[in-house]
Amino acid sequence: MDVLQTVSAATQIVSCMIGAVGALEQASRGLEEAPKTVTSLEELACNLRVLINGFEQKHVNKVASSQLDRQIQSLSELVQQMQTKIGKAKRMLSKNKVKKFSRVVWASMVGDPFLKLVQSIRNDLNWWLESQQLYRDVEKTIETGAMRVPTLLRINSEPGYPISNKCRYIRKLLELEDSHRVILIVGLSGIGKSCLARQVASQPPSKFMNGAVEVRFGQWCSRAACNGSKIEYQKRLAKKICTFLVNIGVGKKVWEETNGELENACFLLQEALAGKSILILLDDVWEQDIVERFAKLYDNGCRYLVTTRNEAIYEITEAEKVEICKDDLREISREILIYHSLLTEEELPSSAEILLERCGHHPLTVAVMGKTLRKERSEDKWEKAIRNISTYATCAPGPVSYVNEKEAENTVTVFGSLEFSLEAMLASSRKLFIILAAVAWDEPVPEVCLEALWVVLGNCNLFPLEVCKLVESSLLIKADSYLAYHVHDMVSLYLDGKVDDAVKILLIDSTMDDSASVSPWLFAFGKERVKPIAEQKMRCSLCSTDAKHVVTTLETIVQALMASKSVSDLEASSAGFSYILGPKVADLISVGSLEIVAAVAKSMMNIFCKNDYIEYHQSLVDADAVDKFANLMEETDEPIIQTSVSIVLAKMAEYGSEAIVDKVITRIPMNRLADLLVPQMEESDDNVFNAVISLIKAGNARAVDRMFASRIDKKLIDVIGSGSEIAQHHAIVTLKSFYESAGPVVRHYLMQGTFEHLPWDAKLNLERFALKELHVPSSPKPQSLTNMIHKMRGSDSRQVVEAMQDVVPIVEVANDKRIQDMILQSTLIEILAEFLHQGSLADNRIRSLSAFLILKLSCSGGEACVRQILYYNVIQDLVKMMQCNVAELQDAAYQTLHQMLFGDGGILVLNQILESKQIERLVALLDCNSKKTKEVSTHCLYDIVEIGNKLCIERMLAAQVVEKLVNLEKSGRGFGDPVVKFLKGLDKCRLSVAERRVLKQQISRKVKSAIKGHKLETQIIAAVEGYTSEDNNERFKMLDEIYLRHHQLASVEHQICAD
Repeated sequence: MDVLQTVSAATQIVSCMIGAVGALEQASRGLEEAPKTVTSLEELACNLRVLINGFEQKHVNKVASSQLDRQIQSLSELVQQMQTKIGKAKRMLSKNKVKKFSRVVWASMVGDPFLKLVQSIRNDLNWWLESQQLYRDVEKTIETGAMRVPTLLRINSEPGYPISNKCRYIRKLLELEDSHRVILIVGLSGIGKSCLARQVASQPPSKFMNGAVEVRFGQWCSRAACNGSKIEYQKRLAKKICTFLVNIGVGKKVWEETNGELENACFLLQEALAGKSILILLDDVWEQDIVERFAKLYDNGCRYLVTTRNEAIYEITEAEKVEICKDDLREISREILIYHSLLTEEELPSSAEILLERCGHHPLTVAVMGKTLRKERSEDKWEKAIRNISTYATCAPGPVSYVNEKEAENTVTVFGSLEFSLEAMLASSRKLFIILAAVAWDEPVPEVCLEALWVVLGNCNLFPLEVCKLVESSLLIKADSYLAYHVHDMVSLYLDGKVDDAVKILLIDSTMDDSASVSPWLFAFGKERVKPIAEQKMRCSLCSTDAKHVVTTLETIVQALMASKSVSDLEASSAGFSYILGPKVADLISVGSLEIVAAVAKSMMNIFCKNDYIEYHQSLVDADAVDKFANLMEETDEPIIQTSVSIVLAKMAEYGSEAIVDKVITRIPMNRLADLLVPQMEESDDNVFNAVISLIKAGNARAVDRMFASRIDKKLIDVIGSGSEIAQHHAIVTLKSFYESAGPVVRHYLMQGTFEHLPWDAKLNLERFALKELHVPSSPKPQSLTNMIHKMRGSDSRQVVEAMQDVVPIVEVANDKRIQDMILQSTLIEILAEFLHQGSLADNRIRSLSAFLILKLSCSGGEACVRQILYYNVIQDLVKMMQCNVAELQDAAYQTLHQMLFGDGGILVLNQILESKQIERLVALLDCNSKKTKEVSTHCLYDIVEIGNKLCIERMLAAQVVEKLVNLEKSGRGFGDPVVKFLKGLDKCRLSVAERRVLKQQISRKVKSAIKGHKLETQIIAAVEGYTSEDNNERFKMLDEIYLRHHQLASVEHQICAD
């Protein structure tokens, strides 16, 4: 039982006690039922005491909570008071009848003491309940107020980095009104520039009301890293600025908004910072123009802390230069050593000062040495460390990236400490660190990638232990936001000299099976000089005569693709893998075993796009791919293989020639496809439905007739009837395509009672498209509609309402072509749009009826009516109506938008929502004060997600929809797990499984960041991870398969050696 449950249970018992006291008060007048009621009251008090004792025993080891302590203490005091007063009441009632008669006489003169006691008990109980309600009301009020206050941007200081005099000096400079806007912190690599800047920014002066924020540029964002390409450099800089804009809460899809153009990003930056007062940390800047672009921004109170080691940036005149010198390092190095060695000042050996001198008091070197000598008090060990670091520093190769003599000398010292730290490690940890040199560290690297590389070296189960050792030694840094790692720039520089060693271990000296399992990871996440070698190894593996190597490579390609951090990364990786795999697909299918063909199908399902199917169409035909895939689908019993094969065949038909369409429709085993459609289908797997829809698009009535013969329609109805919410949605969409492409016989069958036993909401969705062609009454006379429109033009509100009500029967049969033409040729839609556009100036009944008529027209009139409705910009007016203070109008506006989105012209409606930037407006409404507006806006966003595309979802995420939904949940106004509902909508939208999985990971990271430190953190994260756990389970299964395959190969090799 947690805290909330305990207090809730106590509140229920106290409420019961109040009821018992009322009964006692009534019973005291008859003096017959009073003893029983007092006994019941005593039992309730005992239950309260048991509840308190049980909670205290269960949570004796929990961290102290002052709020919880106060609640439990007040409850204990209440129980004590109740037991005392109940005992007194029992004594009063236990006296004989004579005394009871005397009490009645005495009460008639001075008042009844028993009733006074009962009233006292009632007052105590009411006071406790009111105090708990008061606590909740105050907490809710404070949180609601806090929601309206902009979030204070924060930067965390580095653990173990002390506050120095230089830190205090920089803070004083920031407090001065007439000092420069830019403060340059300069010094050698790894000397602590970033740590000093973060220490200052972690507690910025009060003048920075919006807090502090950091953006790291690094060598990746430099002209040298772009090989002098101006276009590539500007693209990278624009990406960094866009990331910064997202971090400060700009509610726009800045990358699409700016089209990736640097100048557009800078204009948006100027707009975003106007009126703000932020301390901005520009970390590891390599180019002078980066600082200048920020410094020239105007109309803001921002100041800039810049860390750099590029001497060219020192020449910026409008900047205050702060250099970290040797004296600054001497001031803090001893404290850094004490922190990382876990020793006290008294426990440090006398040789510690010599070690600090040998390290040059360099913070990174001192930290590495301190962690290597952790808890070591032996003087001999410290002296040996001093000798070793000197030896390693002498032998360490100098960095090729630096020509500055002083910089190179400093770097060699750092490299020496890294070498010493590695020598102190076990061979397994040392090897893991060396192979990290093959990875590109410009951006954080997913943990699953490092884990896959580690499998080549040893036991998969030991990876968490080994990676933890590297983190503790400051050789690896774990990212806060998600399961990824990055390294210090000096460690990255050191690893640059170990690339050849890493490649030798992973790709050259490794077995064919090992290289097949790591080369796709290195192609996706490796350094630029490593990727060509990884590509060559992948090509060799795909050409191998050993089927196991081919299958391993294909499966690992899919796994590396699924580890993409964003949809853009997924698209880039897909294009790269497609370039390698595409030309090989036909050969693999034509000569490969069923196992290889199955792996090829899974790869194509995840990697190939429309252009790939078109480009390799002829080679697939020549390889007899249709027959090979169809045979595999018939022979295998694995649902995963059947699903991937069916989607590949369906896409070949959808994007192929007429001959391929005929062959696919004829050869694909529809009965196998039908077997995959079961109510127990996984929510996130919609590939089966996509396969059916693609086949219908390609084959039209021919495909539907074969599906009908295989009872696929019945299977879809079963899924709608008892499947999950997501599966029901996909089945309804699929059945809609089934119906629209069906011939007369099939269509007639679908309309004859097929939906009778379905849930009402599913039935409503199906009837929207399946039953609209039923018999309609004869067309009304044109003159009658003209008269109604004329009345709607009048000034009498009552007559206008009557005329609009008379129009309802006409628009309900707008699916009749004659009536539809009559409506489109009239001014009916124009008038309805005018009523909506008038807003609050129009009568509420007229606005509500206008929305209702537009709803009916969009449902029955089809795409033609929707186009004319959109011509008058009705969408914007409906969104405005959702913000009014009349609940009926808000509901009417939402229901109209809902029906339009899910009707025949839904794509047109969605496009106008995107073009008119109504998505951003709807997301912004989540911050308004009106509960009803939040509710309808939230539901409308769920609808848009459900039918949306990739651009639509990305614009929502950029507008911080996830953070705002989390805020709703934090304030208790989330209308039932809003983030999970958003994820459910994502499972219904038109995205590939790979894109959906990457977006879920992105949303999960946003949730963790937004909820961090809140009392509901555990609850909300558990709900989100519970919904997305299937993807994580697949990931762990994937790694287990890698390790199992590696272990089996090692066993075979061991047996060969033994023989």
